[in-house]
Amino acid sequence: MEKTIISEGKTTNEAIENGLRKLNVSKDRVEIKVLESEDKRSFFSILTPRVVKVEMTLKESKNEVKKEPAKIKKEIELSEKEQEKARQNIEQFLKEFLVNLPEGTTYEIEPTKNYINVSIMNKNLGYLIGYRGETLYALQNIFSAIAGKGIENRVRVILDIEGYKAKREKTLEDLAEKVAKTVMRTKKPIKLEPMQAYERKIIHSKLQQNARIDTTSVGEEPHRRIVVSLKNNREK
Repeated sequence: MEKTIISEGKTTNEAIENGLRKLNVSKDRVEIKVLESEDKRSFFSILTPRVVKVEMTLKESKNEVKKEPAKIKKEIELSEKEQEKARQNIEQFLKEFLVNLPEGTTYEIEPTKNYINVSIMNKNLGYLIGYRGETLYALQNIFSAIAGKGIENRVRVILDIEGYKAKREKTLEDLAEKVAKTVMRTKKPIKLEPMQAYERKIIHSKLQQNARIDTTSVGEEPHRRIVVSLKNNREK
């Protein structure tokens, strides 16, 4: 969509209406400048067709986020010694933690150079996941702090309980597709409920290949949410 256009009409109002239709926006979304007024007509131009020209420029939407060059974050790489130290820290904590969990609970710790994967398994651990994973993410922060004891580099722990994250990812991908279809049918943006950054990333990734759909994060944490809209038709 053009940011600035020149629109014509027999009257100023007609020229503006023609421009609004071309831009497919409401009048409050544009700045208007009259280039040739219907009043500026000489005696010799009376017999010529009346043409009024206006310049219309789209205003930037308040919620529109300017796309900036992506900042490449260099991930911290843990040495083998740091990976082993982090694994020992987590294992020591888990041995004490499991005493308070249901019988039969098991765990797996998988160190990598960028983060430590921790999985806790038992079908009766829903209370450690919480509503939309809130408790799980809080525990993940605690595990990260514990893993980093005695290590100079910051250690990131990726915690999963009962395979929750894989199930949640599938749920969010299905939601993304459903919402995109609704937006394309109604041509109206839909604002999703607040989500964790990890969950918003799943929605963005799922819809980024859809040529007709745009996704934008709005608001401040912890109430930041995604708006799904048609391309070049973001929420006002």
